[in-house]
Amino acid sequence: MTRRPRLLTTAAAGVTAVLLLAGCGGNDDTKQNDKITGADTAPTKSSSPTPTEPTSPDRPKIELPSDVTYTFDWPKTGDADKDAVLADSEQSIKAVDLAIVNQDALDKPYLYYYEGEAAVGTQEFIQNYVDHKASITGSYRFYAPEVAVAKDGTASLSYCEDQGKAYVKYLDTNKVKKTEVTSKSYVIYHTSLKKNSKGVWVIQKINSQSGSAKCQP
Repeated sequence: MTRRPRLLTTAAAGVTAVLLLAGCGGNDDTKQNDKITGADTAPTKSSSPTPTEPTSPDRPKIELPSDVTYTFDWPKTGDADKDAVLADSEQSIKAVDLAIVNQDALDKPYLYYYEGEAAVGTQEFIQNYVDHKASITGSYRFYAPEVAVAKDGTASLSYCEDQGKAYVKYLDTNKVKKTEVTSKSYVIYHTSLKKNSKGVWVIQKINSQSGSAKCQP
């Protein structure tokens, strides 16, 4: 998919299914290239503490457990539309994680921010966790955003994620699968968005690549 997703893969080890997050031990996929400035920079700005309050009454409230934390090194651009894309994308990221925590592949908060192809892929991504009774824990850092807004109400956003301190947690045993930090701990996302009738920037397409050269420290 791709969630934003940290891509989830499954592998058989005897009768045991092993879950790996993209940056937390491995994964594959799509696009490429040069480093992005800021990949080796220490975080400068953290997100609001969990729970995250919605910015308007009809937006879903996203409340995550204290063992899941975020840093969004996404400075404001000064452009109202671009800043709205960044703000809504931050909420969409957290909403997917909430669905994983809730073990609900049709969790309403993430469906508020995803439509069409992106919603279908995200549902499959979340369902993979549900099927394996797995959740998430740890810290996630997002950085190096590149956002563009068109006059027709569409936008694109690319950004990096550092998953070096993000892990899978198995719910049956409460065991955390900690993995070594490698080049694949750094993931780049490319998203296409549109502004809906509520004024929300919703994700329609999303692609990711673990091990992106652009995001390496």
